[in-house]
Amino acid sequence: MTRHFLALFIVALSVGIGLGLAWLADSGQRQLLGLPMLPALALLAFVIQWLVWLPSWLARTELYYDLTGSLTYLLLIALAAWSAAQAGSGARAWLLAGLIAVWAVRLGLFLFRRVKRRGKDGRFDEIKTHWSRFLVAWSLQGLWVFTTLLAALIAMTGSDRPLGPWAVIGSLIWLAGFAIEVIADRQKSRFNARADQAGRYIDQGLWAWSRHPNYFGEILLWVGIAVIAAPVFSGWQWLGLLSPLIVYLLITRVSGVPLLEQRADERWGADPAYRQYRDTTPVLFPRPPRRPSPRA
Repeated sequence: MTRHFLALFIVALSVGIGLGLAWLADSGQRQLLGLPMLPALALLAFVIQWLVWLPSWLARTELYYDLTGSLTYLLLIALAAWSAAQAGSGARAWLLAGLIAVWAVRLGLFLFRRVKRRGKDGRFDEIKTHWSRFLVAWSLQGLWVFTTLLAALIAMTGSDRPLGPWAVIGSLIWLAGFAIEVIADRQKSRFNARADQAGRYIDQGLWAWSRHPNYFGEILLWVGIAVIAAPVFSGWQWLGLLSPLIVYLLITRVSGVPLLEQRADERWGADPAYRQYRDTTPVLFPRPPRRPSPRA
């Protein structure tokens, strides 16, 4: 009972944080379903997760978790773009919508194909049989989607101004981050597909520069989105700058790097070559490798 109560508290807290940020940052200029635009989008992000959580828990599967997250990104961005079109907003909304849509489609399909190929996602082994803990995971995804989109949604649903140099700079940052993420994912997929590398860790390509280059690219592209969006912020809308910070904190402190680092230490911690790789390769921010890869 205590476990379920704690889980429901976390769910309520997640919703409260998402809606609180939305109410503070909303411009008050547009509505959706009778609610201010940003709170309506925040609530929708959670509702979508809960609608998919229930059949997923009944089937004890996490197969549609990442795909649902990507589809939620796309739906929220589509609604914000529609709102911008109705208000006659300019190119900034369409630039943000296009960049995020490209990222969401690419990553969503990549993650869905990966979990379908593997048959499961190890992150959910211990929680998918407990309805309340599984609900927490889905609710946190709703918060993750809305908060990472916050900067873009603020810019797309409020006042606009012509694009300027910051839009160019932000687009270049996004392009660099997207390229790093795509290249890193492809390198790891090709590495894992080789029979002679079965069960081994990757330390080649971008992975010789960083132990998690795909996550570095992810953080970088959201910095680019915030740079594009920021020129139209005012007052509480500057909370939009929390978007890349939240991405960084969740990846490095919660769901990304810590879990993978723990899993890697459990799997290869006794391997001297892995310990050397771990000790000489940055966990996130890339730098040129200091030693040749033992399997290059």
